[in-house]
Amino acid sequence: MGSGGVVSARWAVVVFPGSNCDQDFVHAVRDVLEREVVEVWHKDAVPEDVDCIAIPGGFSYGDYLRAGSLAAMSPVMRSVKEHAAKGTLIIGVCNGFQVLCEAGLLPGALMKNASLRFRCMDVYLRTARNGSPFTDGFLKEGDVIRIPMAHGYGNYYVPADQAEAAGRQTLFAYSDADGGVEVGTNPNGSVMNIAGVTNERGNVLGMMPHPERAVEYLVGGTDGLNILKAMDANAVKTGAGA
Repeated sequence: MGSGGVVSARWAVVVFPGSNCDQDFVHAVRDVLEREVVEVWHKDAVPEDVDCIAIPGGFSYGDYLRAGSLAAMSPVMRSVKEHAAKGTLIIGVCNGFQVLCEAGLLPGALMKNASLRFRCMDVYLRTARNGSPFTDGFLKEGDVIRIPMAHGYGNYYVPADQAEAAGRQTLFAYSDADGGVEVGTNPNGSVMNIAGVTNERGNVLGMMPHPERAVEYLVGGTDGLNILKAMDANAVKTGAGA
């Protein structure tokens, strides 16, 4: 319940050993969106009464095996999968994207950047379609946002026989400032310039760039806040986590 009796979403941020962006997400939700947020340790379960779940970036379990693969088997992921099945809005960012792919909640996999180098920079993303709870009311098809990325394994891959489906499920594509999606705007080699993709149902989003790091003008801009605001508003509108 928000101020003045207005209904607002309740959020959960999952924390794995090695997470290093969890507090960025907590700050974005609690201090900028001014929403209730609960931090969920990897051994615990996500509460049933949350509307939005964030799987943050970092190096879960040190990424000692394969990025996101150990976290995908963590006890907390059982409840994340249950939430996904009932329609709760779930966003995985950077390592969180890797975790969602490894857990089978999103198609494809994240490989080492084509440059074989860690990339840390601001990137432009073109909103690829309408009709998503992660954008509706705040972003529309063709809109361009600028948010930071920082990863070594962000090269999104799907087999050729899944490429058409991944294209339909793409929500954000790497672009230039004018929305042009070209080979030269791809910072990591991702197939079809994919920066963010949803599951078929549309309630789970994985993306490599960090919207939670672009929520205040003081640190470079607020374009990422559009994604979090859309989640917040549309979760309440649809009763996604009910």
